[in-house]
Amino acid sequence: MEAYLYYTLLILLQVAFIIQLYYLWIVQHKFIAYTIPEVVNSSNQKVSVIICARNEAQNLKENLPLIFQQKGLDYEVVVVNDCSSDQSDEVLRVLQAQYPNLKVVVKEEHPRFKTGKKFAATLGIKAASNEILVFTDADCKPTSDYWLVNVCQHYDKPQTEIVLGFSPYEKKSGFLNKLIRYETFQTALNYFSFSLSGDAYMGVGRNLSYKKSLFFKGKGFAAHMHIPSGDDDLFVNQNATSSNTTIEIRPETHLLSEPKLTWKAYWNQKMRHLGAGKFYKASHQKKLSIQVISAISFYILLIACYALQIEVVLISVLLFLRLLAQIFIFYKAMLRLKSKDLIYWVLILDLFYYIYLSILSIRGLFRKKIVWK
Repeated sequence: MEAYLYYTLLILLQVAFIIQLYYLWIVQHKFIAYTIPEVVNSSNQKVSVIICARNEAQNLKENLPLIFQQKGLDYEVVVVNDCSSDQSDEVLRVLQAQYPNLKVVVKEEHPRFKTGKKFAATLGIKAASNEILVFTDADCKPTSDYWLVNVCQHYDKPQTEIVLGFSPYEKKSGFLNKLIRYETFQTALNYFSFSLSGDAYMGVGRNLSYKKSLFFKGKGFAAHMHIPSGDDDLFVNQNATSSNTTIEIRPETHLLSEPKLTWKAYWNQKMRHLGAGKFYKASHQKKLSIQVISAISFYILLIACYALQIEVVLISVLLFLRLLAQIFIFYKAMLRLKSKDLIYWVLILDLFYYIYLSILSIRGLFRKKIVWK
């Protein structure tokens, strides 16, 4: 019986190892093999930037002027003031006087749409004057004056309807910040890699673009309006195809966002976004579940085999080979996503990431109500 248990654990560990190598070398390798287009500084496209803001007066005051420094194309900025109780309306009035291409939409409390920002986003989309829409958040800062023009140049290809961008969190001290940035890196590496495989499943609303006509053709958020989260990932999941979606990863197009500073704040943020995953297409749920379960199983089985002293040399080799593959893929990917300082922490961050993800997923099963802010 004991020998059977040892044999089973060892076989399962090797299966998890093989699955992990598949996602690293077959799926995520596509990201590091991707040829990044040259930076452009002008475009004939017209774009509407949409920002949904609730009680974001300070962020609007600091970050909107940075967006209005964008160069190389014709654009407007649509801010949806979503039931704010701070000084947002006053800040926006001042900014409107400075920037004629700022359009403000005021959303009042609605009995059917008290949580989430899909209703606010819909109002912003309807108010937008242009076909190309680019979404971000009030706390996001462009890293260059050529963010918009490089996102929008993808629409020179008529088949393009969705552009997935990257929005990392600012680097600060402490382990929590490293974990937040690692989680953001992992998420981006995954959705970029899947997109390059012709199977896009999500994007992030901090840096996301799609066509207004696609929004209305797909009936907007109607299919998941009852879910507070998912204004970004669920929309992409339902509307992306192998031919209409592309990625934009040039450093000039990254948007920096403010990270949470406490574990509680980070926990609440992740809980808000957790519920959308179960509404992904069945094929995406299956692929993502296999990826996560194989990683968690690898660590659990590895610890069990070490504890029981099962083929210690063999399992050490498996750990080393997986880590080597991670370092090879992740380092090249981190160079592209300006996160290379995290490479020295990969082993411990990866372990903590999956522990945290496991706890979060279990807790999410019992979460009844999720609100935006």
